Amino acid sequence: MEYIYAALLLHNADVEVTEDGITKILKAAGVKADTGRVKALISALSGVDIEEAMAQAQPAYAPAAMVPAAAPAPEAAETEKKEKEEKTEEEEEEAEEAGMEGLSALFG
Repeated sequence: MEYIYAALLLHNADVEVTEDGITKILKAAGVKADTGRVKALISALSGVDIEEAMAQAQPAYAPAAMVPAAAPAPEAAETEKKEKEEKTEEEEEEAEEAGMEGLSALFG
């Protein structure tokens, strides 16, 4: 991940993303750079428009707190409340019926 961050840092600073640049950034961060990984990253990024890739990935990184949640419509909230009440009433009836079945087994 730090290799990609180094490439993004260079790109954001309007500096060409090169093996030397990534190696220097990693060294400054206290990370021992693996030359094979640096070369692989440079190879993978060749021909990639980083601005376009970041624009496509942006929605995936949007924090949930920044996206306003739509409040349920009052009608929908009332419907949900009624459904919950109906479910609890049904569950109570089922529990009562199950209890009665148990009693009938006792008095056979």
